Amino acid sequence: MKSRTFLLLAALLAASPAPAAEVVRIGVTPGPHAQILEAVKPVAATRGLEIRIIEFSDYVVPNQALEAGEIEANSFQNQPYLDNQKADRGYRLESAASTVNFPLGVYSKKWESWAEIPDRATIAIQNDPTNGGRALLLLQDRGAIKLREGTGFKPTIPDIISNPKKLRLIELDAAQTPRSLEDVDAASINTNYAVSAGLDPTKDPILKEDAKGPYVNLIVVRSVDKDKPWVKTLVEAYRSPEVKAFVLEKFKGSVLPAW
Repeated sequence: MKSRTFLLLAALLAASPAPAAEVVRIGVTPGPHAQILEAVKPVAATRGLEIRIIEFSDYVVPNQALEAGEIEANSFQNQPYLDNQKADRGYRLESAASTVNFPLGVYSKKWESWAEIPDRATIAIQNDPTNGGRALLLLQDRGAIKLREGTGFKPTIPDIISNPKKLRLIELDAAQTPRSLEDVDAASINTNYAVSAGLDPTKDPILKEDAKGPYVNLIVVRSVDKDKPWVKTLVEAYRSPEVKAFVLEKFKGSVLPAW
């Protein structure tokens, strides 16, 4: 009798469905951010979290979608960009963790080195304050321009006080800067868009940002969700040894883990 009861209980347990995984929709931009999240997915799945990756083609919509509750998190931006978006748009979003760093590069199809860039050359930079500011700071670091004091991490073109080569700077949406290479002398391009355009961020830039500073990328969630258990699970899965190994092997130094 006892054995029959045991067998019946075993059969019932075997027939019971496994607990459903908690679903988290994460917004990313195409390229490395999406590729890294694909590596995070199986790690998160072992911890009861199902990641659904939603790709956005620009830097504006992922925060709009997160604020609206259309996704639960995003992974594409750094702290200065997030701070600027919150100040401008009143978003109630918070960083849950730092992820990886993508050193910014200046690329050219017309010139093999920055030294070859002629006077009055046209340089495309990103039109958002954070990435455009990064481009200007990179140009200043290499002696191409000088910015007024006190501009912080988000200088703009009017902040240029010295431009010896009389460079002509044009502002474009970050996603469009790779396409501008046929028409400009050089363009500042974020690593994820460079990779998507078939450029090699380790070899092709004629100028490259140092892999330091405040531009480490983030996992961002709504403020009301920051302390929920799934956020901790997501962060732990992202920062797992398996994902770190993937980043180091896949991107060969063009993307650097920040943990």
